[in-house]
Amino acid sequence: MIGTVQVSAIGLGGMQMSIEGRPDEDRSIRTIHAALDAGITLIDTADAYHLHADDVGHNESLIARGLASYGGDTSNVLIATKGGHLRPGDGSWTVDGSPEHLRQACEASLKRLGVDAVGLYQFHRPDPKVPYAESIGALRDLVDAGKVRMAGISNADLDQIRQAREILGDRLVSVQNQFSPAFRSSEPELDLCDELNLTFLPWSPFGGAGKADELGGRLGAFGEVAKSRGVSPQQVCLAWMLAKSPRVVPIPGASRPETIRDSAAAADLVLSEDEYETLDATS
Repeated sequence: MIGTVQVSAIGLGGMQMSIEGRPDEDRSIRTIHAALDAGITLIDTADAYHLHADDVGHNESLIARGLASYGGDTSNVLIATKGGHLRPGDGSWTVDGSPEHLRQACEASLKRLGVDAVGLYQFHRPDPKVPYAESIGALRDLVDAGKVRMAGISNADLDQIRQAREILGDRLVSVQNQFSPAFRSSEPELDLCDELNLTFLPWSPFGGAGKADELGGRLGAFGEVAKSRGVSPQQVCLAWMLAKSPRVVPIPGASRPETIRDSAAAADLVLSEDEYETLDATS
């Protein structure tokens, strides 16, 4: 559940389909369709998921095309996008959290997604040059204007979550932070989300590019449970996250149909108490 919207236990993170190493569009569309076929109803994107300065919003446009070309009903799919990050085109990531930029970015996202209101709009990353309250105030204004249905924040610490809650009230529904078995520094933020009844969206749940293999190596308990269950270590990782809290909705990235089908299957993998405790102690 995100706010008042029921979503699948596992979401699809779209970034891998649009940044460095991205596949051709046909494979990306098939990946989106595979996610929908598997029952996924949450897709996470951002205007900054692109390569070059002239293809801002590549991932948003791609997802819009994927939904439009899908043969089934997509009316229950929640698209979560983000604003406040920039990619100048040289491979770097910069930030702009000014209210003016966030308003313009939201308008551009609306056009690319082909919607009247963004289902979930998230402030992508704090901008040290802009008071956090000003950036969050822009999200509040977008919700009040009907451009955004629900607001979220990303890469936020405890104080920023509390401040956003004060400004947005019940309009704040989610926090998206990096979280994986090898990267657990956002555990306090997850606990606060439980306390405030906010959905926690772990990004990079397998540890990021080149790190997923650690689930079967350095973090061997995940591989051991996977072998005993006859599933992938990635499924075990997602099942462990789901077991941590009912407020957790992982959004693993995927650029292949088989990858997102495997991730989606984690929703049906229920760990025993002993398995969970072993994994929690190992990670």
